[in-house]
Amino acid sequence: MLNKLVSPSTRRALLAAAALSAVVGSVHAQATDTLKKIKDSGSVTMGVRESSGALSFTLGDGKYVGYHIDICEKVLSDVRKQLGLSSLAVKYQPVTSQNRIPLVQNGTVDIECGSTTNNATRQKDVAFAVTTYVEEVRIAVKASSGITSIAQLAGKTIATTTGTTSVQTLRKHERATGVDFKELFGKDHADSFLLLESGRADAFVMDGQILAGNISKAKNPADYKIVGEVLSVEPIAIMMRKDDPAFKKAVDDSIKAMMKSGDIAKLYDKWFLQPIPPANTKVGLPLSEATKAAWANPNDKPMEDYAKK
Repeated sequence: MLNKLVSPSTRRALLAAAALSAVVGSVHAQATDTLKKIKDSGSVTMGVRESSGALSFTLGDGKYVGYHIDICEKVLSDVRKQLGLSSLAVKYQPVTSQNRIPLVQNGTVDIECGSTTNNATRQKDVAFAVTTYVEEVRIAVKASSGITSIAQLAGKTIATTTGTTSVQTLRKHERATGVDFKELFGKDHADSFLLLESGRADAFVMDGQILAGNISKAKNPADYKIVGEVLSVEPIAIMMRKDDPAFKKAVDDSIKAMMKSGDIAKLYDKWFLQPIPPANTKVGLPLSEATKAAWANPNDKPMEDYAKK
């Protein structure tokens, strides 16, 4: 019937469209079956950050380390065992605040191990593992600045990182009402800290551990301090593709086992309370009660649920 009603050129176009639709559907099916993808290829791609404090950072020459890197490596070791693989090649893909979600969605990255806040908007596009770190957004300034609160940011230039929510969080804070300031964006967290370090910005608003991590690596850490009110409390979690329950369960089960055994607490101590490379300095950020609570009751609740508490 189709042959009689349409011209040869239209028929070819329809067949091509159907073929393309089948390919797209196949790619989507593969992308949302990460365990099969890993088993078939014998490899997995981990999204990593260049300068996300002690959570995920680079030592150069393609080497990435940090609290979330260690957690993900243990998760992937457990996935390898679950799939019965004798070996698993782990590829590292640097991501930024801007491209991390698209790279997870399009299948480039299988598991993102950086410093991503789990919020309701992002949950529409990606999935999150159970919360492994609860962050407090704060303000970093030069110790000599005299700035100690949000109110003193009036007329100042504030640095933050492109693709993050920190400045929006600052603007929404009740104590920022009527406080007018300029925004300056760094391409990554190291670049944002450089804006503060070089004097182009008066303050850097970001996750507290990222601020502490960058301060610890500065030439003179004592020249900087974290000040002011806590702007928001945010659950940070490892990110994966949406609609892939089998892979999410594998990741969650591995992390929950680390929480139960105390291994995750040991990793926290390693990265936040002990000297870390490259400068062999301590971040010096004690474990918060909020992070302890997240370990005691594993969940993947978004930031908005934390805000209700």
